[in-house]
Amino acid sequence: MNLTPKEIVEYLDKYVISQNDAKKTIALALRTRYRRMQLDSEMQREITPKNILMIGSTGVGKTEISRRLANMMSVPFIKVEASKYTEVGFVGRDVESMVRDLVVNSISIVRTEKEKENQEKIQNYVLNKIVEKLLPPLPESASESKKEDYQRLLQGMETKVESGEMDDKIIEIEIDTNIQVEFADSNLPPEMLKVQESFSKVFAQMSKDEKKKELSVKDAKIMLQAEAVSKLIDANSIHTEALKRAENGGIIFLDEIDKIALSEKSAGRNDPSKEGVQRDLLPIVEGSSITTKYGVINTDHILFIAAGAFHVSKPSDLIPELQGRFPLRVELESLTEDTLYQILTQTKNSLLVQYQALMSVEGMELIFEDDAVKAIAKLAHRANEITEDIGARRLHTVLERILEDISFIADEYKDKEFIITADLVHEKLDTVVDDDDLSRYIL
Repeated sequence: MNLTPKEIVEYLDKYVISQNDAKKTIALALRTRYRRMQLDSEMQREITPKNILMIGSTGVGKTEISRRLANMMSVPFIKVEASKYTEVGFVGRDVESMVRDLVVNSISIVRTEKEKENQEKIQNYVLNKIVEKLLPPLPESASESKKEDYQRLLQGMETKVESGEMDDKIIEIEIDTNIQVEFADSNLPPEMLKVQESFSKVFAQMSKDEKKKELSVKDAKIMLQAEAVSKLIDANSIHTEALKRAENGGIIFLDEIDKIALSEKSAGRNDPSKEGVQRDLLPIVEGSSITTKYGVINTDHILFIAAGAFHVSKPSDLIPELQGRFPLRVELESLTEDTLYQILTQTKNSLLVQYQALMSVEGMELIFEDDAVKAIAKLAHRANEITEDIGARRLHTVLERILEDISFIADEYKDKEFIITADLVHEKLDTVVDDDDLSRYIL
């Protein structure tokens, strides 16, 4: 991913308002990974990633930053919740499974790239298989004139199949039952996954007699696509490349890390496995070798970005060794009234745009006056101050409250406008926001 820090920040600016420090820190960390890969192998081994800890209230953009990073990048990237994991010996997901998830994601990226590179070969394979069924080949003893006629018919049939003209035609094709189904349940140990795959091979052998199927040409194209990929693309080369990419460019976004911190206030509510999860996580973040069904992966150069609200606990409540593995700390700002207004008006595909698109399905043109948008931001901010501060997520609740009745009768406004005014916003929300009890239950 050859993007400069400025380009990364510019992309994030389209979706996340403010939080410039967090965006800058992440952009630099990503660029550093690109710079490292341009150096000689000896220097590459010396440069370890500087893991990041993002601290901020819920709804300020931590998870949104991770979602957008996943969309923009072609490097292996996964987002996991720390609260899903348990200490070894407890029932649940073990922390090593996050690395296996990363490898599965990396394989998916590499396979997609290989399919694009070999798209022409794959399409030709599928086309030849289908045309062969629609127009059986001539015997070797056929005369030259018949062969010439056959070639003309063949070209015409290929054109018809490609254009979709033959999609409804039923043909009988042989499906290769030896195509292996890959199991992506990375929570299982590699040994169990191998057992699972052995069973899949046995079932494939048992169903060999049923491999002939009658399908429409349209469905046959889909079935043969998978067969073409398995035959034309070497799975081992994909796995090797995927492991290499996950090792050198992989990113794991570890959300809700505060949920595994042990604080004095919350000590009574914590189960004893939380510190165990931290201790299990430590060797992975420090650098260790993890066995996966595709091979061994070293975690020395995987970048970890952790995030947490730290309402009940503090970063210092994490075990010291784990704290030391996240040298870059960035605190995200709480959202102001002005920030909430910008989230509604300046982000790409904002909530307002989403509601307008939904209502347009019914033929209604939904219009938000600027004063109404300011009123929504003001009341959402006030609700955050009065009750729990849930950041930008409050906008979802507030907008749903305003638009619930309008959405219910949207079909009555076909080919008409409906204008959301400041008066309407206040009428729907003032009573709820000002009443502390109502606000807690409704907003």
